[in-house]
Amino acid sequence: MPAEPLPTVEPARRLRVPPSAVSRHLRVLHTTGLVTRARDGRRVLHRRSPLGERLARQGGV
Repeated sequence: MPAEPLPTVEPARRLRVPPSAVSRHLRVLHTTGLVTRARDGRRVLHRRSPLGERLARQGGV
Protein backbone atom coordinates (compact mmCIF):
# COMPACT_ATOMS: atom_id res chain seq x y z
CA MET A 1 0.00 0.00 0.00
CA PRO A 2 1.44 3.38 -0.96
CA ALA A 3 1.90 6.11 1.61
CA GLU A 4 -0.84 8.33 0.13
CA PRO A 5 -4.43 7.63 1.20
CA LEU A 6 -6.36 5.47 -1.25
CA PRO A 7 -9.94 4.21 -1.43
CA THR A 8 -10.35 0.42 -1.50
CA VAL A 9 -11.09 0.35 -5.22
CA GLU A 10 -7.74 1.89 -6.22
CA PRO A 11 -5.45 -0.91 -4.95
CA ALA A 12 -8.00 -3.40 -6.31
CA ARG A 13 -7.74 -1.80 -9.74
CA ARG A 14 -3.94 -1.67 -9.60
CA LEU A 15 -3.68 -5.30 -8.47
CA ARG A 16 -6.51 -6.51 -10.71
CA VAL A 17 -8.35 -8.24 -7.88
CA PRO A 18 -11.91 -7.79 -6.60
CA PRO A 19 -12.45 -4.87 -4.20
CA SER A 20 -13.97 -7.32 -1.70
CA ALA A 21 -10.65 -9.20 -1.50
CA VAL A 22 -8.72 -5.95 -0.95
CA SER A 23 -11.24 -4.90 1.68
CA ARG A 24 -10.72 -8.11 3.65
CA HIS A 25 -6.95 -7.68 3.58
CA LEU A 26 -7.19 -4.00 4.55
CA ARG A 27 -9.41 -4.95 7.49
CA VAL A 28 -6.71 -7.30 8.76
CA LEU A 29 -3.99 -4.70 8.22
CA HIS A 30 -6.08 -2.14 10.11
CA THR A 31 -6.71 -4.57 12.99
CA THR A 32 -2.98 -5.21 13.32
CA GLY A 33 -2.18 -1.48 13.28
CA LEU A 34 -0.39 -1.41 9.93
CA VAL A 35 -3.01 0.68 8.11
CA THR A 36 -5.17 3.60 9.20
CA ARG A 37 -8.48 4.56 7.69
CA ALA A 38 -10.52 7.74 7.48
CA ARG A 39 -13.88 8.43 5.94
CA ASP A 40 -14.10 10.94 3.08
CA GLY A 41 -17.77 11.27 2.27
CA ARG A 42 -18.88 7.84 1.09
CA ARG A 43 -15.33 6.58 0.61
CA VAL A 44 -12.99 5.11 3.19
CA LEU A 45 -9.38 6.09 2.59
CA HIS A 46 -6.60 3.79 3.73
CA ARG A 47 -2.95 4.64 4.31
CA ARG A 48 0.01 3.08 6.07
CA SER A 49 0.20 3.81 9.77
CA PRO A 50 3.48 5.04 11.30
CA LEU A 51 4.19 1.41 12.24
CA GLY A 52 3.40 0.29 8.68
CA GLU A 53 5.74 2.98 7.33
CA ARG A 54 8.60 1.84 9.59
CA LEU A 55 8.13 -1.79 8.59
CA ALA A 56 7.89 -0.90 4.90
CA ARG A 57 11.17 1.03 5.09
CA GLN A 58 12.88 -1.85 6.86
CA GLY A 59 11.56 -4.45 4.44
CA GLY A 60 11.91 -2.39 1.30
CA VAL A 61 8.18 -2.58 0.52
